[in-house]
Amino acid sequence: MANGFSADGLALLSRTLTGYADRGEVAGLVAMIHRDGELAQVDTAGWRDREARQPMRRDALFRMASMTKPVTAVAALQLVEQGRIGLSDPVDRWLPELADRKVMRDPLGAPEDVVPASRPITLEDLLTYRFGLGWGRSALAPQLFSLTADPVASALGIPAESSDPDAWMRRLGELPLIAQPGELWRYHTASDVLGVLIGRITGQPFEKVLAERIFEPLGMVDTGFVVPESDRERLTVLYSRAGEVLDHPDATAWAQRPRFVSGGAGLISTVDDYARFARMILGRGELDGTRILTGDTVDAMARDRLTPAQHADPPFNPPMGQTMWEEQGFGYGVQVRTRQDGIGPGVGAVSWPGGFGTWWIADPRHDLVALLFVQSSNMIMGGDWQIPLGEDFLSLTYRALRD
Repeated sequence: MANGFSADGLALLSRTLTGYADRGEVAGLVAMIHRDGELAQVDTAGWRDREARQPMRRDALFRMASMTKPVTAVAALQLVEQGRIGLSDPVDRWLPELADRKVMRDPLGAPEDVVPASRPITLEDLLTYRFGLGWGRSALAPQLFSLTADPVASALGIPAESSDPDAWMRRLGELPLIAQPGELWRYHTASDVLGVLIGRITGQPFEKVLAERIFEPLGMVDTGFVVPESDRERLTVLYSRAGEVLDHPDATAWAQRPRFVSGGAGLISTVDDYARFARMILGRGELDGTRILTGDTVDAMARDRLTPAQHADPPFNPPMGQTMWEEQGFGYGVQVRTRQDGIGPGVGAVSWPGGFGTWWIADPRHDLVALLFVQSSNMIMGGDWQIPLGEDFLSLTYRALRD
């Protein structure tokens, strides 16, 4: 029994994961588990390029999509620790486009029917996705979705938002808020705003801030917003759930730096790299002697901030994400487990998936980090896996624990 796992239990997990690739339910996958600070298991199965019959490999590059968001949140919290901005500080000073907001009386009503904002937007509003704009149920949903930046927009097959950060912020600033600051949780847009905010506070390109303050200190050597030509062979083909090719290494939208570097969805990484980020979170801000955040800040990041009314409000239209807050809450850029039923993640475990098929969890109660990467768009929607693969991975991992 290694790292508190049953050998038979881990073998069953491997067979189950391999079965999904063998049956063609996914093109390929990489899975990794760390326990008690040590690597417990790595699985690879299937193909990184199904048509060319190129096998999946441990160092394959995946499009992180929304798994970019927790990284962006960490960079913002570093600025709080440095005294550059406070959690309760209005962001108007750096983001004048968001000053003096008008707010729709009804999120589903007429955008012209507005009242003044009751207070300015704060950093905490952005970190908790409650600043008043975002993907989900509202009359402005199409306009907000149209602000999706390349290369993610190209992979989703929607018209690309190719503005630079300043032009992007001007477009966002033309919209009223759908709710008063702090009132409603809505998805994605806040992380893109955070990326702009981080760049303006530091006076550096957003991607340089992440590289210098997170990736390089943690040894995340394969994480960034561009795939160099020399690494293109490791990039997985991105498929739709129906098996259509959405992004191919030979003509990838990640070949060059986008004009607007998305804090909400733009990163490329590997399972080993992102495991280092997740292990840092598990270590309350520290990994292998390198401190990224203080323990108190990570504790605050992993505390549910949603009100009872926000827990009861599905942010998306049915059937997507209607139960996402029943056992989960939301902290600063991460989902937080608020209830444990039976075998599974403990209360306080943090996670957030990516819409191109990537998922991770850091569970302090079980001293566990687990990651599962596939390369299928919309395999995860509204925080939920659309096939049993995710639940099988989670349940079999925890069932294999023996201490």
